[in-house]
Amino acid sequence: MSAPLWTFADFLAGTGGRPIGASPEAVTGISIDSRTIGKGDAFFAIRGDAHDGHDFVGKALAAGAATAVVARAHLSALGTVRGSLVAVDDVLEALADLGRAARSRSQARIAAVTGSVGKTSTKETLARALAGEGPVHYSPASFNNHWGVPLTLARMPADSRFAVFEIGMNHPGEITPLVKMVRPHVAIVTTVEAVHLEFFRDVAEIARAKAEIFLGVEPDGAAVINRDNPHYELLADAARAAGIAHVVGFGENREAEARLEVVKLKPECSCVSANILGEEIAYKLGAPGRHLVQNSLAVLAAVSLLGGDMAKAALALAAMPAPKGRGARFALKVKGGSATLIDESYNANPASMRAAIALLGQAMPQPRGRRIAILGDMRELGAEAPALHAGLAQPLAEAQVDLVYLAGPLMQSLWDALPPDVRGAHAASAADLLPALYETIGIGDVIMVKGSNASRMGPLAEAIRTRFAPAPGPAEQRQGQEIA
Repeated sequence: MSAPLWTFADFLAGTGGRPIGASPEAVTGISIDSRTIGKGDAFFAIRGDAHDGHDFVGKALAAGAATAVVARAHLSALGTVRGSLVAVDDVLEALADLGRAARSRSQARIAAVTGSVGKTSTKETLARALAGEGPVHYSPASFNNHWGVPLTLARMPADSRFAVFEIGMNHPGEITPLVKMVRPHVAIVTTVEAVHLEFFRDVAEIARAKAEIFLGVEPDGAAVINRDNPHYELLADAARAAGIAHVVGFGENREAEARLEVVKLKPECSCVSANILGEEIAYKLGAPGRHLVQNSLAVLAAVSLLGGDMAKAALALAAMPAPKGRGARFALKVKGGSATLIDESYNANPASMRAAIALLGQAMPQPRGRRIAILGDMRELGAEAPALHAGLAQPLAEAQVDLVYLAGPLMQSLWDALPPDVRGAHAASAADLLPALYETIGIGDVIMVKGSNASRMGPLAEAIRTRFAPAPGPAEQRQGQEIA
């Protein structure tokens, strides 16, 4: 029988809390959401932007939570709640303290990933690459902020051999406290691009904020930095200033220590030859996209730096699927035949938008089929937003996209920049595009959906999948319709 995530004694020591009521023997999981609470979990009653977790303590305990961590100031209001409570001064800080306790007890080799684009996919690819070496801990989603990082830390089993953390930001100073909790042995910066410009003077300031990830790297640790990015030297200098002697560049640059030699981009995969830290290696990526090839170099370098088996890791990359919302492909049934949906709907910025458009360009429509891009507004770009939206016209032309459908007021700039013959429709919202899309999608088409989360492109992609869902066969009934 495996050991529990936390004995209750260690849990109390980690949170610094005071127990109230009957105490459980152990805690088997950590949760901040009463809707998904598991039996034996500890529920942390965090106050969010829309809800206060204290309002759901009774529900969490009734659903099987072993205990609930609550603020002392709320105890009087919780007088009728039955079950184990742990009283603390501040619930979010108690979660952070438990995360630090998890890090202190861990012997795992740890990587942390940041960057303007590709954090989540790189984190998941690295976790997959390390999985053959032993237990790997990582978050199942983009848990990269002030509650997501400590939550992921607090959930880290003591016997993890490796762990991979994603750290994000949209303001200066946000990465520093998070990386000092994680204390990674390897820090990866995927790239620096014009993202969150609303909150920064320029892209160089974004690079300096990303460089905060080096401030928490363990002694004798390493930094893995995109050598093709114009801010490489700024980042490398920041890494050395933080005391990191081992700086590894990755990319096509001839001076990169993790260097791309040859790549063959295919519609549903990529074949790569590279030199990783002096070792020649050839491998296949199971998911398509030039941007994924770039970040796979960082992944393999990190595997080596963490003490993993790079050859075994490279084999694991061949089975890597594209996650939903990040390039996953789905079969659609249309009148008289089939079409393909590329779901890139999880968030967008100028760099990831260009990568998604390039991915559409790699796709090969069937005879009579077309490449169709459905794009929503990119947010948090400040005064540069009109120019950055209009600037997508050139990548769309290079990708030989036949029709473009746009949603949101910011996309007006791109609409104005497009040739008339590729204009499909422009609507105020994603939902408003659906009637036109239902009429347009036809045999052999490849459709790509992309936009910031606030533009609601995810529900649009889901609506298209539902409208054109194939009749499931035996395999699809078990596994769903994902084909990438």
